[in-house]
Amino acid sequence: MTSRTRNFVLAVSVPVIVFAVLGGYLGQVLAKDDTYQHLRVFEDVISLVLNNYVEEVNVTDAMKGAMKGLADGLDPESAYLTPDLAKTVDTNASTTGPAEIGVTVTRQYYLRVVSARDGSPAARAGLRSGDFIRAIDGRPTRDMSAYEGTRLLHGAVGTKVHLLIIRGSAADPHELEVTRERITTPEMTSRMADGPTGYVRVLEFTKDSPIRLKQAIDALSKTKATRFLIDIRGTARGDLDDGIATARLFVKSGTLASRQTKGDKREAVTTGDGDGAIAAPVVLLVDQGTAGAAEVFAAALSGNQRAALVGEQTLGRAARQQLIRLPDGSALFVSTVRYLTPKGEVIHEKGLQPDDVVEQPEVEFGAEAPTVDATLQKGLERIAKS
Repeated sequence: MTSRTRNFVLAVSVPVIVFAVLGGYLGQVLAKDDTYQHLRVFEDVISLVLNNYVEEVNVTDAMKGAMKGLADGLDPESAYLTPDLAKTVDTNASTTGPAEIGVTVTRQYYLRVVSARDGSPAARAGLRSGDFIRAIDGRPTRDMSAYEGTRLLHGAVGTKVHLLIIRGSAADPHELEVTRERITTPEMTSRMADGPTGYVRVLEFTKDSPIRLKQAIDALSKTKATRFLIDIRGTARGDLDDGIATARLFVKSGTLASRQTKGDKREAVTTGDGDGAIAAPVVLLVDQGTAGAAEVFAAALSGNQRAALVGEQTLGRAARQQLIRLPDGSALFVSTVRYLTPKGEVIHEKGLQPDDVVEQPEVEFGAEAPTVDATLQKGLERIAKS
């Protein structure tokens, strides 16, 4: 092996080994007997590229590509951050700006819209769960992490962001220009729905969600509500543990979730004194934009037979990421904890299957959405049988 190749192998291998030791996917590979076989193949590939590729190889760019490829081979939430991008994590508030368009994104070929928050600029512009963002201000998203995409979507109040959107099987992307705003819509709203059914819309889970949801349900109960629909469609924001904390309102005893770490180590999250304050029948409305804290919340209620799920299969985004700094200033976002259902089933990258499936109609971009909310209607039918 030439000295040039050896130096390149060293440059790439150091962050790879750090990644492995700190618990990424490669940590599982390195624990196997054929570890060094994989590294030898890796070395051979580098040698072949450096010695045979028709053009001069930029070692720095090749290293970035290798690290990005490692992260891309994990889950959509794991990502490799270049040194410049890694610096923005510490200065997030000043680099992303105070305004946004109200979408949550994940990585799936391009950037995929997980949800567009009710009343946000994105929702008013017609963005929906499942749309793909092909480019942001002319920058292709094909090789962009969810972190970088989210950062680009933020900016100063009143500035515009230009998007190319793909929906369904459409061949041509739609061009959108969306103005960034401060998101001021409340995290939760409530009203009476039908007969004795109270309806609560949860847009985001926060540390205050248990208190606010309890207050909303108490207020509806005073107006004769005896059963409740909780709408978490398109709800993708919030800390996973806040979803569990909110689930405690409805589950008196049992396992709420499990946290799974490397080596299939599992920590059960169980109920405690004072949990289960709300005993009324509950139905949850879910869809492909239900993710993260909302999924953990739904899994806790469904797994303890406290609520039926009505709607579409949820996204499958129930893992916690850790930022791992590397010696060259770059970093890795790596999923190090997965949250499981009360029965120990994986949610991450699989989602939750509803008890009553409601297929959503395809809506062409720019067309009017259906006037009848089929999922809401099905939820009302389900809760009436409780």
